[in-house]
Amino acid sequence: MSEHHDAPKAHAPHALHEEHIKGPHDPKEINPKMASDIAYWSTEFGVTGDQLHEAIRSHGTHVEKVRAALHPKTV
Repeated sequence: MSEHHDAPKAHAPHALHEEHIKGPHDPKEINPKMASDIAYWSTEFGVTGDQLHEAIRSHGTHVEKVRAALHPKTV
Protein backbone atom coordinates (compact mmCIF):
# COMPACT_ATOMS: atom_id res chain seq x y z
CA MET A 1 0.00 0.00 0.00
CA SER A 2 1.38 3.42 -0.85
CA GLU A 3 2.06 6.08 1.76
CA HIS A 4 -0.60 8.54 0.54
CA HIS A 5 -3.37 6.09 1.47
CA ASP A 6 -2.23 6.03 5.10
CA ALA A 7 -2.11 9.79 5.61
CA PRO A 8 -5.29 11.62 6.64
CA LYS A 9 -6.77 13.69 3.86
CA ALA A 10 -6.59 17.44 4.23
CA HIS A 11 -9.80 19.25 3.34
CA ALA A 12 -10.15 22.92 2.58
CA PRO A 13 -12.62 24.65 4.91
CA HIS A 14 -16.07 25.11 3.42
CA ALA A 15 -16.88 28.72 2.56
CA LEU A 16 -19.82 30.00 4.57
CA HIS A 17 -22.79 31.18 2.55
CA GLU A 18 -21.12 30.20 -0.70
CA GLU A 19 -24.45 30.37 -2.56
CA HIS A 20 -24.62 34.12 -1.91
CA ILE A 21 -21.47 34.68 -3.92
CA LYS A 22 -22.82 32.86 -6.96
CA GLY A 23 -25.69 35.26 -7.46
CA PRO A 24 -29.42 34.80 -7.71
CA HIS A 25 -31.13 31.64 -8.91
CA ASP A 26 -32.84 33.70 -11.65
CA PRO A 27 -31.63 37.23 -12.47
CA LYS A 28 -35.17 38.41 -13.38
CA GLU A 29 -37.29 36.76 -10.68
CA ILE A 30 -36.91 36.56 -6.91
CA ASN A 31 -37.89 33.25 -5.34
CA PRO A 32 -39.08 34.19 -1.83
CA LYS A 33 -38.84 30.55 -0.74
CA MET A 34 -35.10 30.39 -1.43
CA ALA A 35 -33.02 31.78 1.43
CA SER A 36 -30.13 32.37 -0.98
CA ASP A 37 -32.33 34.58 -3.21
CA ILE A 38 -33.59 36.59 -0.22
CA ALA A 39 -30.04 37.05 1.07
CA TYR A 40 -28.71 38.03 -2.36
CA TRP A 41 -31.47 40.48 -3.26
CA SER A 42 -31.62 41.98 0.26
CA THR A 43 -27.94 42.83 -0.06
CA GLU A 44 -28.35 44.01 -3.65
CA PHE A 45 -31.20 46.37 -2.73
CA GLY A 46 -29.75 47.39 0.65
CA VAL A 47 -32.81 46.29 2.63
CA THR A 48 -33.65 43.68 5.25
CA GLY A 49 -35.17 40.33 4.38
CA ASP A 50 -38.45 41.48 5.94
CA GLN A 51 -38.51 44.62 3.79
CA LEU A 52 -37.84 42.52 0.71
CA HIS A 53 -40.61 40.05 1.60
CA GLU A 54 -43.05 42.93 2.07
CA ALA A 55 -42.14 44.40 -1.33
CA ILE A 56 -42.59 40.96 -2.93
CA ARG A 57 -46.03 40.58 -1.30
CA SER A 58 -47.10 43.98 -2.61
CA HIS A 59 -45.45 44.05 -6.04
CA GLY A 60 -44.71 40.46 -7.07
CA THR A 61 -41.43 38.68 -7.67
CA HIS A 62 -40.16 40.45 -10.80
CA VAL A 63 -36.82 42.05 -9.94
CA GLU A 64 -37.46 45.36 -11.71
CA LYS A 65 -40.88 45.83 -10.04
CA VAL A 66 -39.40 45.13 -6.62
CA ARG A 67 -36.43 47.43 -7.36
CA ALA A 68 -38.82 50.24 -8.38
CA ALA A 69 -40.91 49.73 -5.25
CA LEU A 70 -37.89 49.78 -2.93
CA HIS A 71 -36.06 52.60 -4.67
CA PRO A 72 -38.58 54.93 -6.34
CA LYS A 73 -36.94 57.59 -8.46
CA THR A 74 -37.39 61.09 -7.12
CA VAL A 75 -37.82 63.93 -9.58
